[in-house]
Amino acid sequence: MLSSATLLLRPRKLLLLGMLGLGGCVRLGPDFQAPGEAWSRHWSSPSLEQASHRAQSPDIREWWQVFNDPLLDRLMADADASNADLKIAGLRVMEARARLGIAESGRYPQLQQVSADSLYFNRRQSGGSNPQDNHFWQHSVGFDVGWELDFWGRFSRAIESSDASYFATRANYEDVLVLLRAQVADTYFALRTTEARLRVAKENARQQQRNFEITEKLFNSGQNAELDLQQARTQYLGTLSTIPSLEDQLQRTRNALAVLIGQPPGGMPQLAASDGLIPLVDRAVLQDVPASLLLRRPDVRAAELNVAAQSALIGVAESDFYPSLTLLGSIVWSTDSLDGTSRSLDLIGGPSLRWNVFDHGQISNNVRVQDARLQQLIEAYRDKVRQAAREADDAAGGLIKSLERERILGTAEVAAKRSLVLASAQYREGYSDFQRVLDAQRALLEQQDNYLVARSNALSNVIALYKALGGGWYSAQPMVDAATRRQMEQRTDWGDLLDEPAVGQPAFPQPDEVDTHE
Repeated sequence: MLSSATLLLRPRKLLLLGMLGLGGCVRLGPDFQAPGEAWSRHWSSPSLEQASHRAQSPDIREWWQVFNDPLLDRLMADADASNADLKIAGLRVMEARARLGIAESGRYPQLQQVSADSLYFNRRQSGGSNPQDNHFWQHSVGFDVGWELDFWGRFSRAIESSDASYFATRANYEDVLVLLRAQVADTYFALRTTEARLRVAKENARQQQRNFEITEKLFNSGQNAELDLQQARTQYLGTLSTIPSLEDQLQRTRNALAVLIGQPPGGMPQLAASDGLIPLVDRAVLQDVPASLLLRRPDVRAAELNVAAQSALIGVAESDFYPSLTLLGSIVWSTDSLDGTSRSLDLIGGPSLRWNVFDHGQISNNVRVQDARLQQLIEAYRDKVRQAAREADDAAGGLIKSLERERILGTAEVAAKRSLVLASAQYREGYSDFQRVLDAQRALLEQQDNYLVARSNALSNVIALYKALGGGWYSAQPMVDAATRRQMEQRTDWGDLLDEPAVGQPAFPQPDEVDTHE
């Protein structure tokens, strides 16, 4: 009897296997195509060629080592471990991994439900020819399953979209790294520049204070006019007034750097113990051609992956045009406590077809909405590439011009120092008035300050060039630090989702790796 039932069910099993085999064979909607333009694959510029050279060291992932500053290396490591924006970006990656898991669950039966009921009945029937007073328990246990077959690629396209979105969040994490590296380096050297400007202001104030004291003595002895005294005093106090503003700027920059590396403001003892100089780097070191580096920028890759995610959603929307076939099944066992009643075991199963035949334009317009969003993202990607190229070219041109200005101001500073020496000597010998000395002092302070600012601008352009080419995207630190991971695991069972991906490779696929579920 069992074998005959098996023979009767065999055609149905074959039909079921055939439908399962067809599931997922058709994938509606467009397959992802990289939205890049031809010029971006070979782009460079004369300024960029002049402002950079090819070498293997330092690695562009750790480009700040070109400055050879151990303290800057330590600050970068501290920022990796403690920066709040970086932590939030890492947690968004974990969120995207969980969302991808939700999408992947569409490969399996969408309904898997176990139910159990135990109900008490108390029935009292009075009057008539057969009054009754019955009470009993009824028990039932059931299992329901519903599995919508993926005939049109609804679920596989949804997985493709979530997969691309996951990689986009990883690219966004690396973009935060790129921005963080540039911010730390820029803030650090802004701090060093302010320290140098403060030293120059204090040195000039001390010199001008000595001149003021000399003129005051000469005036009191009747050897000098009051005009010289007041001019010397005015210049000294004017220079002295710049010191508080520079000290305030120094404190604000120190606090900004502290927050970047995840420390409270007002600390940073490592900075107080070090008095670094402003380095001068004339060119950026690149390991690859600018076009490749440009397209490797994390924000550019994120924009491309957003296009891939949206492209798959068109297929999800188009699947609503077609019928959905769901396999339904139930197993229900029921009994009660009445004597003489039977127990039952019900096996129920079969296909269910649903088709939105008349939608009055709802489905077609939803497809158009998804397609319009896709085109918007394509245009946003192309604009992102153009903006990235502009940033790189601007930084390269800025570096070249900043270095030209730095060289001119360096020569001007030497001339200003010599002018002060000559003016002071001629004044002492009586060949010129005191105004020449004041003018020479004012010019020296101005040239020294301008030189420091020009040198700082050159450094900022070097940093901006590395940032524009996506340098600094790699970090050996985990996306979720150990303390945060323990806290999250105490609240929720994360399984293996908090495990780190393999290090040493960019955390985003190449264009032909976007769709991993073909």
